[in-house]
Amino acid sequence: MTSLDYPQLSGLGRNPTAPQDVLVRLATHKAGRAGLSLRGGRLEDAVVEALLTHGDDITAVRLHGDRISPEMHRRIAEYPDPAIRDAYRDFVRDMVDREVTIGIDDLEEAYGQPRTALVGAPSPSLRASVARAWYDRPPAVQVGLLADPDPRVRAAATEDRQPGVPPEWRERCLADPAVRANVARYVPLTSEQFAQLMQPAEEEVHQAVAGNPHLSAEMIARLLDIDDPVVRVAVAQSRHVDAATRDRLFALVEAERANGSLDAAVALDWNFAEPDWLREAPLDERMSYLDCRHTIFRRVLASCDDLPEEAWRRLDNDPELAVRRAAARRPDTPPEVLEKLVRAHGDVFHIRPLLVDHPNFPRRALRTFVDEPSPNVRYLALQDPELPVTSLQALAAAAESFLRAGVARHPNVTDALLEQLLSDPDPQVADKAAANSALAPTQMYLILTAAGL
Repeated sequence: MTSLDYPQLSGLGRNPTAPQDVLVRLATHKAGRAGLSLRGGRLEDAVVEALLTHGDDITAVRLHGDRISPEMHRRIAEYPDPAIRDAYRDFVRDMVDREVTIGIDDLEEAYGQPRTALVGAPSPSLRASVARAWYDRPPAVQVGLLADPDPRVRAAATEDRQPGVPPEWRERCLADPAVRANVARYVPLTSEQFAQLMQPAEEEVHQAVAGNPHLSAEMIARLLDIDDPVVRVAVAQSRHVDAATRDRLFALVEAERANGSLDAAVALDWNFAEPDWLREAPLDERMSYLDCRHTIFRRVLASCDDLPEEAWRRLDNDPELAVRRAAARRPDTPPEVLEKLVRAHGDVFHIRPLLVDHPNFPRRALRTFVDEPSPNVRYLALQDPELPVTSLQALAAAAESFLRAGVARHPNVTDALLEQLLSDPDPQVADKAAANSALAPTQMYLILTAAGL
């Protein structure tokens, strides 16, 4: 976490090359402790001791697992202050009570028992947390969770498609109000089960059924008249509707959105479901969607790898940027297509790998992005670890703080640039500069001295 008042200290706490004495001195300051809490790797015993001496229960929450040595585990277990001694355990238990998903390893450490024991714990909240966290639990454990007397546990056990619901348990689960909607999203349904779910029921169940990938054409036909934008969009994505029906359903929801319907806007703009079946369809069937007027079908088509050259030419020139980006992720995308796309529109950093990391991307072109008018494109120049100092200097003078922060993180940054960025008015920039492993130890000690540490 970046300290707004002392960003150099919070950044220095994360610096992987900071020596032990620097870290010990940082532990005496709140901002330094904030940085140390996010530091990667194991903390040396002397640093942990300093954190225990100067920190509080919030600091102690991060002192667990492989971050500390066995000796420090024993030290904390015997610590006289119960707020420090029990900080991590109390934090995990609070997350369990709040139904916040937390890792199975964390649950085992906090409760001091293996997952095989925790799954049978007296607390329903704990059993539900185990169900959310133990993704690869054996079938026998899953069956036990499906039979749990507490509805919260059964619901947690069926939130995800895996490990799933055994065929012999489907009828029982579909009749259980606690898990009916969860299970209706993904288990194959018989005609009788589908009919029961279509009886007057809550909206959530109808929406869940509509998104089930195993529905037959007859089942999809039964959903056509349900006046719910989420159901309509799900049905429109089915392989069992013709183009005219698909257009009609999308048009109805788009009209509702235009009239101010929030539900319609969510169904169209925040719906992350895709017609995944299209990826497995025969090539001839997939190619029939090349001219589909609905972007999502072209985007899914563009995620295939075996399309003919003419299809790629058209998808690379699709009017929708999302389609062009999806097409550019194929293994044999031409270098010029990748460069043109990224130079015009930048990259999407929450989708990995980046387009600039594509094997065919011309990496030498990155440094030419420094002169592009779009700051988002200029930022991509920083993906070149050997970006020349002159280019780094130009980006460090940019008005956009995210560009300056990018320079502050860069491995080729100079001492002079780091000194400049350590005084940047944006705390995020100064924090990133202090966290850079290229920062000289002499500069680290100057930071501590200036803060009175």
